[in-house]
Amino acid sequence: EAVVSTQSTGGDKINVFPSRMILTVMKVRLKGAEKGHSLLKKKSDALTMKFRATLKKIIENKTVMGDVMKAVYFSLAEAAYAAGDISQTVIQNADKAQNKIKFTKDNVAGVQLTNFSMFTEGSDNYQLTGLGKGGQTVTRCKETAQKA
Repeated sequence: EAVVSTQSTGGDKINVFPSRMILTVMKVRLKGAEKGHSLLKKKSDALTMKFRATLKKIIENKTVMGDVMKAVYFSLAEAAYAAGDISQTVIQNADKAQNKIKFTKDNVAGVQLTNFSMFTEGSDNYQLTGLGKGGQTVTRCKETAQKA
């Protein structure tokens, strides 16, 4: 019997001997190729949807970030005016990070994607910052910065 072989020059052509057995083999190969193509198409669509959703979130966050950062800088200026220079107090109180990032893996159509989420851990080290002067303004500045 003839064996299915691929030509080295053509690439897409397959030399076959016309028989019922080869017809059956070719039908099975065609069915497998169509199934593989449809699975890859579904995978591509799922990844494209995830990409578009992520891109939409990034664009929304970027548009909001301008206004939020404007409020943060204004609040920082208020705190600096009310309490003076609080940078040394903040540096002295900073020993461990309170806000941390958690990494998780998300499986989208067989592809591992990394998700990042922020969480708060530990107590507030800055409760007494600005207690002597401008404490409320410093607290408002901290809350505004945390929203950002």
